[in-house]
Amino acid sequence: MVSAGRPRRTTDVFIVGGGPAGLAAGIAAREQGLDVMVADGAPPPIDKVGGEGVTPNGVEALRSLGVEIRRHDAVSVRGIRFIVSGLRAEATFAGEPGCGIRRTTLHRLLVERAAAVGVRLHWQTRVLGLIPGGVLSDAGPVACRWIVGADGERSQVRRWVGLTPARPPVQRFGYRRHFRVTPWTDLIEVHWCRGAQVFVTPVSAGEVCVALISRDPRVRLRSLIEVCPNLARRLGQAPASTPEWGAISAARRLPAVTRGSVALIGEASGSVDTTTGEGLSPIFQHALVLADALRAGDLRSYEASHRRILCTPAFMAGLLLAMDRSPWLRRRALRAFTVEPGLFSRLLALHVDGFTPPRRAVGSFCTLGWRLLTA
Repeated sequence: MVSAGRPRRTTDVFIVGGGPAGLAAGIAAREQGLDVMVADGAPPPIDKVGGEGVTPNGVEALRSLGVEIRRHDAVSVRGIRFIVSGLRAEATFAGEPGCGIRRTTLHRLLVERAAAVGVRLHWQTRVLGLIPGGVLSDAGPVACRWIVGADGERSQVRRWVGLTPARPPVQRFGYRRHFRVTPWTDLIEVHWCRGAQVFVTPVSAGEVCVALISRDPRVRLRSLIEVCPNLARRLGQAPASTPEWGAISAARRLPAVTRGSVALIGEASGSVDTTTGEGLSPIFQHALVLADALRAGDLRSYEASHRRILCTPAFMAGLLLAMDRSPWLRRRALRAFTVEPGLFSRLLALHVDGFTPPRRAVGSFCTLGWRLLTA
């Protein structure tokens, strides 16, 4: 805690970080009748490296926040395609589709919705520390009942309240770039290549997002012809519309995501490896349950719901990372999905549903195990 003068400004909920996690939490809390202030040191729109796909449960959660993704803002994505050594398997989402959307476009929609519901937005405002009963920003002290840390992977709020994970995170390296080319599919493609995974997401009628993840920081998109020649040929001479950006993909688990009057959300609250393709979807679900807990005045329900929402993505991340480490397992899995196409669809449904009755989940994974042995 740092010392400061007597706060002249007050709010119910002060959110540190104005990215998608902070804005979603602010919108949800405001819709519960709470007064909300969001502060971020950067100006909008805030961009970040990612695959830019939103799964159907994420689209549903955004709709619950009052954020409607219009047709001209995004493109419909109906499922996922895996491509491994000439083998391919695909599965479609059950029910409504997901979408591919530029991160800056999504941030703009969230900013507009936050402003519309009355969230007080303070851009280019740094939070310097916590004080008794509030926070200290470079614009002065603010008194608040609740503090939400939505300040990303290197969260200062997490450090201030002592919720640093006991184990160092498992890290991989990600790079993203956009290319001006007509999307050739309405699926998110995952190419398993030499030492890397490459995700291709259509984000408009004339643009795709290409994101590469590798354990080796030297593997970059500029060497795509060496890493993933089939995809490089598919892109052809398509011009890049954005520079190559890099980031760390980390799997981090915290001992808790709340302490006292402080709650963490987004990457500040831990994360699973981006190989799952879940992206922002769990964050929007977390925002809704956090708002319920803030309204009730008890963060314990958020702690439990946070773990439940991340349970399936964490399991799937472990399975996909095992495939990443083992070429043999990748090939066997793709053969299994080819032999029994419905298996991939059932596993995708388990992944997107978030919570699945144990009997149904066990049955699907037993089938996968059998197919891995016999495919």
